[in-house]
Amino acid sequence: MNPKPTRRTVLIAGAAAAFLPALPAPPARAAGSAPKTTAALQPYASYWYPDSLPAGSPGPGITWRSLKTWRAATDPDLAFNASSVPLARRFTPAPANTTARTGQARIQSLVSFGPTSSNPSQGSATADTYALTHWAYIDELVFWGGSAGEGLILAPNAPVVDAAHRHGVPVLGNVFLPPAAYGGQLRWTRDLVQKDPSGHHPLAAQLVAVAAAYGFDGWFVNAETGGGDSTLGADMLGFVRELEQLSASKGQRVTWYDAMTVDGSVSWQGALDSRNQEFFRAADDMFVDFRWSRESLASSADRAAQLGRDPYELWAGVDVESNGSNTSVDWDAIVPTDRQHVTSVGFYRPEWTRNHLPAGHTPEDFHAADDRFWTGRSLDPSRPDPADGWRAPAVSVADRSTVASLPFASTFNTGHGLRWYEDGEVTSGAPWNHLGLQDRLPSRRWVVRTDGQRPAVRFDFADAWRGGGSVLVDGALDRPAVLDLYATRLPIGPDTVVELTHRAEAGAARAELAVATAEPDEAGAAPPYTYIPLPAGTGDAWRTSTVRLTGLSGTVHAIGVRLTATGDGGPVRWRLGRLAVHDRTGTGAPAPPSGPRITAASGGDLRLAWNHPAPGTVRHYTVHRVLPDGTRRFLGGTCQRAYFAGGLTPAAGERAVRFEVRAVGELYTASAPATVTHPW
Repeated sequence: MNPKPTRRTVLIAGAAAAFLPALPAPPARAAGSAPKTTAALQPYASYWYPDSLPAGSPGPGITWRSLKTWRAATDPDLAFNASSVPLARRFTPAPANTTARTGQARIQSLVSFGPTSSNPSQGSATADTYALTHWAYIDELVFWGGSAGEGLILAPNAPVVDAAHRHGVPVLGNVFLPPAAYGGQLRWTRDLVQKDPSGHHPLAAQLVAVAAAYGFDGWFVNAETGGGDSTLGADMLGFVRELEQLSASKGQRVTWYDAMTVDGSVSWQGALDSRNQEFFRAADDMFVDFRWSRESLASSADRAAQLGRDPYELWAGVDVESNGSNTSVDWDAIVPTDRQHVTSVGFYRPEWTRNHLPAGHTPEDFHAADDRFWTGRSLDPSRPDPADGWRAPAVSVADRSTVASLPFASTFNTGHGLRWYEDGEVTSGAPWNHLGLQDRLPSRRWVVRTDGQRPAVRFDFADAWRGGGSVLVDGALDRPAVLDLYATRLPIGPDTVVELTHRAEAGAARAELAVATAEPDEAGAAPPYTYIPLPAGTGDAWRTSTVRLTGLSGTVHAIGVRLTATGDGGPVRWRLGRLAVHDRTGTGAPAPPSGPRITAASGGDLRLAWNHPAPGTVRHYTVHRVLPDGTRRFLGGTCQRAYFAGGLTPAAGERAVRFEVRAVGELYTASAPATVTHPW
């Protein structure tokens, strides 16, 4: 990357500031040595050097490993790190506004979700995390990180991949060969591109094997160590070609970063030109360094077309690490409003939306900043603010959705929270984060259609039906207000029903389900909703309303809610905790997992594992601890069939700790528990 000191200081220190202070770092150990301490049971996201390791000893909490010697069969943390959610198919509904385009610019996002080392495999005990939710605008996510002192090749951890795949976004691991000024060594570049006696590149095959075993979608290759020559340039080109060919055979992809040129030197071009075009031809796409200009992007698009390639396979780098949505960008050079888009957009470090916030910020503070970044100043993609200097993705890029089959349900869980709720009750008062538990979330946040005053809409963490949060509508309703929730392609059958779990906290409002069975006539228009009243209720407790789609047929294209004030006109606080659509088949609970067991233990730290129930579809698993008095305490959830429980202590009189593992289906129905105990 463009080596600006403000960014490099953060990057080389470990790719990002540590987000996860609640979990201790493990002691350093050399590659291949056996774990000898309690903390070593904590699984972390994986990272490697290509082959040879640095001189000396690793720093605290760092393990040096060689990719060349990696084998899936001997990877002790693979069960915790391998994604289980397949990449969902997406569709593009009619755009929410008249400026968003389909089939033109796309968005790539380079994100550091945590440090290179000591990044827990399955979330941690804090709500303070980059809980990315605006997947609808992203086409490719890069799990950014790497440093000379820790490791250069990063495999994304399972929660990130599971959340991205649920929303149809492929995730790439990162290969980072840093500049010499930041500890890079040319021998690591040569290690990466080494050949075997048959002329093949063994580490290309290793990278493909890692992605296949871990369940992610390919690699971002960023070679920035200078000092190379034309021989090294040719070797790197051969490596990228073989990596792409092997990746394609496994359904994976390769992105090349504009740094090393064909002559082996590092010279960021800020363009597609004769010095890097062969790498672009060898890869699936290319990230264009931040040095681009209006002229160089235009010439890059022309050159891509001349090569028979789509110009939107070029990601024009936009560095938002320091200033986020306050960054000054020549948007008309990339996504002009008066002609075809020129290239796609590559955001570098949009987790600024979390990192710039002051200490003590809340999850609501983070989502407000993140909504501003992705949606724009209006906070409503159906009516962008034309005077906003930040051209948010929602202004230029049409959103996508994966909600296309039954059953479908969402509890609006963003993947972090201050507590954990089940059926409206708190079952853990501890803060947490785990992106793999994130639901498929509304893609257009937040579209509110009203002729009157617009109420505020947000994810709120003060209460939930299940998970960590819910959707809160808050404000005066001087006119009816329609909240768009999901763009869908859900088939309607004779038994199709929609369920909404909701509560009114203040004021009085009549709620109606909004269902559209066709697309709007044009971009930016409202879906042609039919409004179906929800059964009336009293009190402010959670209640579930079930609505049959009687009289409707075909396909549900959009789902929303219409609220109309019925009281004295005072402010309304109305909360939505769950939405489900199903046809009354497959609504039962899955079978319980089998074979629950403790696979490793040291004091109060334990590794659990179990087998997938068959048959049945499982969305995720939950793990509860049962205390001697019968109280069930939520410990965590995971999409994997392995879980780490750390820092447990015996309750009074407790001779053995008891765990319950449940399988949870797509409608959030939970299985009977599978129980395992472990003596203290």
